[in-house]
Amino acid sequence: MTVLDGNIATVAMPAVQSDLGFSAAGLAWVVNAYLIPFGGLLLLVGRLGDLLGRKRMFTAGLAVFTLASVLCGVAGGQGTLIAARALQGVGGAMTSAVVLGMLVALFPEPREQGRAIAVFSAVGAAGGALGTFLGGALTQTLGWHWIFLINLPIGVLALVAALRILAPDEGAGLGAGADYPGAVLVTGALMLMVYAIVGAGTRSPGGTLALGTFAFALLAGFTVRQARAARPLLRLRLFRSRTLTSANAVQILMIAGMYGFQYIGALYLQRVLGFSELLTGTAFLPAPVTIGLLMLTLSARTVARFGPYRVLLAGLALVTAGLALLGRAPTAGAYVTDVLPALLLLSAGFAAAMPAVTGLAMSGARAEDAGLASGLFNTTQVVGGSLGLAVLTTLAAGRTERLTAAGEHVAAASADGYRLAFTVATAATATALVLAAALLRPRRAAPAPGPTTAADPTTAADRAAAGPGRTADPEPIASR
Repeated sequence: MTVLDGNIATVAMPAVQSDLGFSAAGLAWVVNAYLIPFGGLLLLVGRLGDLLGRKRMFTAGLAVFTLASVLCGVAGGQGTLIAARALQGVGGAMTSAVVLGMLVALFPEPREQGRAIAVFSAVGAAGGALGTFLGGALTQTLGWHWIFLINLPIGVLALVAALRILAPDEGAGLGAGADYPGAVLVTGALMLMVYAIVGAGTRSPGGTLALGTFAFALLAGFTVRQARAARPLLRLRLFRSRTLTSANAVQILMIAGMYGFQYIGALYLQRVLGFSELLTGTAFLPAPVTIGLLMLTLSARTVARFGPYRVLLAGLALVTAGLALLGRAPTAGAYVTDVLPALLLLSAGFAAAMPAVTGLAMSGARAEDAGLASGLFNTTQVVGGSLGLAVLTTLAAGRTERLTAAGEHVAAASADGYRLAFTVATAATATALVLAAALLRPRRAAPAPGPTTAADPTTAADRAAAGPGRTADPEPIASR
């Protein structure tokens, strides 16, 4: 529900603009108002989930998100809709930041955890891919209000199930890490960073640079604060894990390419190939079907058999090949020959790469830091998606405007702009592939002189990350 809501509104934007009288610049805030608090609060509420209890944070977030969805659905003015979308972002952050930490705690055994992460990734990927279809279908048949009201029955059902099924967990308490100045610094830094990225296309480069510089200054201040605070909000030792840090860096580049594909791909189908909103949504349906089938049937077993490192490399190679194929999308293209093959490659690659990179990222965190690691992982998703969307749409729009001004037909100019965006997205995922190959390779432990004993320094998380028959990163987390 929360992943779906990040992009379900994109197809409905023309209807929202017409009904509520948004300007072109104001319309962007229907999306930005959700992304800014969502991305800015993930790290903070992830840590608060560790301190106050993850179930408590998760259920409170579900309630906030569901209430905000209803407010969005009944909004009759611009201000009401934007405020409700911001509240949605808060609720979405509260649930998303702790869910991976809950998952790791519920399924500590590596094989079961791999299957659980595959199911989790399949649900999230399906939500993201179905957003385009549902946005078009609901807007065209019932009206744009229903893209938000559909969350009411889902949210109520999820909340009741969570309250009845999930066992209560006791957090470490606010005294274990209630660094309020640090909380203000990191939340302000992340919100400003997301704001700078998502609004990059509507302001001057100098303005974006100034905002980005201020955001990094706040982040630097937060880092200094955490290094000196007696009870830090974020234990900096988390970043000493090569696996966790590298997996998040790889994810930023991968998600940047995939988000660009979803948005630019929808524009290509509508503005170049002439698809309607509903037909565009239908054209994307093979993606969630492929992702769901592969993640639920093959991903966990493949990771268990070959290890997440090899599966991640294979998945990134497929994603890069799919984006490269879209880089030649012609003006007079056909869906079956020019879009569908790339869509299937991207779906298969994402189905392999996402559970693998998720498992690697979470394997580098201690149990007491699971909520924080979950929040960090979701934060890099938002930053990667926002960055990819801002850069790729700006490049595509700039190329299209230059060619149109030179007298080229709008459809041909648009197609050329989208090809440029797909080419840059290909470069991003290719870079992710290189980084993953170089930084996430499992380290082999030196052969032991005798049988493995309890003193074996390799953690269970490291053995799970390496896969059967391999030993990864033998240095224990506690000593880093």
